[in-house]
Amino acid sequence: MSEQLNLESTEGLRFLLLRLAYSGERAWQEESEVSDLIEFLTTKYAALANKYGLEPADAACAAFEVMRTRAARVANDTWAVITRAVQLSLIYEARAQGLLISNQHARRADVVSFHDPERFSERENPLTDFHPSLHAPTPPDPNAPTTASTAVTAAITLFVENGWDEGCARMTIEHICSVLSTFGDRRVAYGRLRRDAKGRESLELDQTAWITVLRLVLGDPRRDYEGTRRGRGLLLRLCLGEDLDELGADEPLTSMIATAAPTVAGETHV
Repeated sequence: MSEQLNLESTEGLRFLLLRLAYSGERAWQEESEVSDLIEFLTTKYAALANKYGLEPADAACAAFEVMRTRAARVANDTWAVITRAVQLSLIYEARAQGLLISNQHARRADVVSFHDPERFSERENPLTDFHPSLHAPTPPDPNAPTTASTAVTAAITLFVENGWDEGCARMTIEHICSVLSTFGDRRVAYGRLRRDAKGRESLELDQTAWITVLRLVLGDPRRDYEGTRRGRGLLLRLCLGEDLDELGADEPLTSMIATAAPTVAGETHV
């Protein structure tokens, strides 16, 4: 590199860029300093290029393109502007090569979340073992125990089938379940909900209907019903394996559900 060419300093670089810019387009192709400049850039940005899996020449090319812009010539810190531009160019070039798309396309926001394509054989463990998009849903096991969420859905369905508005049934049962999940004990949850006047009023249920619903869903806590289906309550019965057909055939149960249903304006329960 020429002794007169001081590329380490911002001022030395700016002086060279200004001279080349005002010497015409041919200067960028014919001046001897340009060869020295490209050699300097290749060395300077080699480590940065390696970081993104690219060649030092790629970084030098990106830097050379930035140096020919007015923004680089007039910047307070020319090297900082160039280095940041080279880094971004390398990032997008690496993304473009990984995604098999153009550099310009890789700069678009809608491809930021995409990952590089992979061969199934590139990983130690097969991709099908861990990638969720390649998993088929497990067929339901008819002998598997009913989950809590399935029990809640079934309870809502049973209420709707026996005269309840779906929205009202859902809010009522989900409110009961939220308190049950907080305390984890049916009897404690029953006691809390029995005194929950605010919750009952928001569901537009009178006290008699509210107590009936609590006994239906959580089980009747009175000693006379201990160990019986009525004492277990609707949710526990569902979790123990009873299905909607069995519950629908339980006439005392369905009658109590229908009796507790809120009266819609202009309608009366039969």
